[in-house]
Amino acid sequence: MRIVIMGCGRTGSILALLMSQAGHQVTIIERSQDALLRLGKHHNCHIVLGDGLDEDTLRRAEVNKADAFIACTQGDNTNLMVAQMVRELFGVQRVAAKVNDPVRAEAYRQYGIFTLTSGSLLAGYLRDWLLGQPARNIEEYNQFYPELQVLLQD
Repeated sequence: MRIVIMGCGRTGSILALLMSQAGHQVTIIERSQDALLRLGKHHNCHIVLGDGLDEDTLRRAEVNKADAFIACTQGDNTNLMVAQMVRELFGVQRVAAKVNDPVRAEAYRQYGIFTLTSGSLLAGYLRDWLLGQPARNIEEYNQFYPELQVLLQD
């Protein structure tokens, strides 16, 4: 599988290493040379230095040939914008965005962007652990919890 990952922070670097170790072709888009240190010295990832919001950077990363694209920078807006660009301009069907804000993540899920909200995932797992309940399917954690409806009021 050809995978393009935007962002080489904790999430992006671990995902890149896991997928490349499993034999997949991984390209990482990253603005900071220093962030690439997380990959270590012996990785099989192709690196494209640049801003993922720039179409030329996406072209250099050969996003048009990707089977999947994951946006996992620290910025929700950046992740969501690039995820939409990659899907609409380059035709990549398997697109995911890391989104910290559960309200925004839910809104983009409605538009068909697969969003992952680490806070919701972790909170759901911890809730079940605290209550002595078995772990559930990831989709049951990666959601907008009804208890958070208060965030939408105002």
